[in-house]
Amino acid sequence: MKLGDLAKLIRSKNAGPFMLTIDIILKSKEHYERVINSNKITKESISELYGIEKGEIHLIHCPEINAIKISFGRLVTSGSFGDTDVFGGQQHGPLVNLNI
Repeated sequence: MKLGDLAKLIRSKNAGPFMLTIDIILKSKEHYERVINSNKITKESISELYGIEKGEIHLIHCPEINAIKISFGRLVTSGSFGDTDVFGGQQHGPLVNLNI
């Protein structure tokens, strides 16, 4: 099953011009536990998926609201030459089709 099928919301946005944050809110406690127990959303997997060093990734689990927050530095500063997503709103795409 894809992460996008288990989630109520997957979104990304800037956390300032140098950081990106991704929110994953799962549909239920069961879906949250399935995602967590799959070990598919880890610093290692995010590092591989986004080409970011593991040490730069902040991964926060919020079981009270069935959510996962991922934050890391942008590869290109928002609005600078070479930036293809000024608001960071399209960076969650690789996670939507992640097999869980």
